[in-house]
Amino acid sequence: MSNKSKDFYCDEVLSGNTQVEKVLETTNVLAFYHTHPFYEKHIVVIPKKHIVSLISVRRDDVNVMEEIFDVIKEVATRMNEKFGACTVSTNIGDYQSNKHMHWHVHFGKRIRD
Repeated sequence: MSNKSKDFYCDEVLSGNTQVEKVLETTNVLAFYHTHPFYEKHIVVIPKKHIVSLISVRRDDVNVMEEIFDVIKEVATRMNEKFGACTVSTNIGDYQSNKHMHWHVHFGKRIRD
């Protein structure tokens, strides 16, 4: 991510500036293969609405959150059926590389640090 870009997901992915391989898309949520994966199979799930992180979710975001969890569930189910396991996680604060809520669904060996 360049220094000019403050939000890779809004500025690049959702704008279409960076093309991604979509896994699942709904009205409010996009799941796609990570552009620089850390694991053998690595999918990112994001809301199309800018929400900073899990701890900044507001009551009026409930419909978006329901949709996010539906998409995470579907992606995780597919990965679990194919590989027998997966990890689902999100980061907050300084652990968050991009200040746009995003969830990782991944399987396999770590392929980079």
